[in-house]
Amino acid sequence: MALPKIVLFYVFTPLADPEAVRLWQLTLARQCNVTGRIIVSEQGINATVGGDIRDVKAYVRGLREYEPFEHVDVKWSDGVGNDFPRLSVKVRPELVTFNAPDTITITADGVVGGGTHLSPREVNELVEQREDVVFFDGRNELEARIGRFRGAVVPQTGATRDFVAELDSGAYDHLKDRPVVTYCTGGIRCEVLSVLLRNRGFRDVYQLDGGIVRYGEAYGNEGLWDGSLYVFDRRMHVEFSPDARSLGRCAQCDEPTPRYVNCADPQCRRQFLCCESCTDSGARTRCPQCVPVPA
Repeated sequence: MALPKIVLFYVFTPLADPEAVRLWQLTLARQCNVTGRIIVSEQGINATVGGDIRDVKAYVRGLREYEPFEHVDVKWSDGVGNDFPRLSVKVRPELVTFNAPDTITITADGVVGGGTHLSPREVNELVEQREDVVFFDGRNELEARIGRFRGAVVPQTGATRDFVAELDSGAYDHLKDRPVVTYCTGGIRCEVLSVLLRNRGFRDVYQLDGGIVRYGEAYGNEGLWDGSLYVFDRRMHVEFSPDARSLGRCAQCDEPTPRYVNCADPQCRRQFLCCESCTDSGARTRCPQCVPVPA
């Protein structure tokens, strides 16, 4: 592969026939020789695909030929080659599985009733103007462990479907009168999360337009972001500058690391943080839940 690239994008727009869009996307992706994950629903499309730059460009051109996706915001990044083992194109009830398909309304203009979109620059300006701004992480706890906005609230969620119960627990009700900036990898989870927050009485809700990806492109590690960005491909994590500070800690030696590995127990396989040295030496092959770290 001459120059591997990965693209991340989503579009919230009503789709009358998701299955027809799925078949078109499957054909287009195969013709363009790209792999990755594409989700289609009545709410729109959400995808991350990769391949050689020429193939990915051809795929994006084909994607934009369909009028509802014509103005899609495509986020590009460098791949490492064979970033996705296969192509998966599926129809699902939701673009992001909050298990709340009836909570949001989608029009041709996107999600109705969500937070105010702020560019990376506008986020920084809001923080400068207001001392009580709260960053609210829209990802799961595992992702946030290796990178997050400074001082962010990180809900104790193992998956997106846990957010509704987490919000309904009342654990964040004390934030309802403060400006809350939601953020996630590319922005899609915040489209729904900001609606969920507003529906529960949060009065001043914002969302980082383009997500962490766009913020990292704008500010690298010179802004309000610390650590690494967890990604769902072969890379596992990316940094916005060579001197990024690792927030994660190795489960064995406690040294800083952004590196996740899978537990060697075939009945487990959960991801845990383990530095390259401890992995290569075999000092730890199983997660702390399977083999606790000695006190």
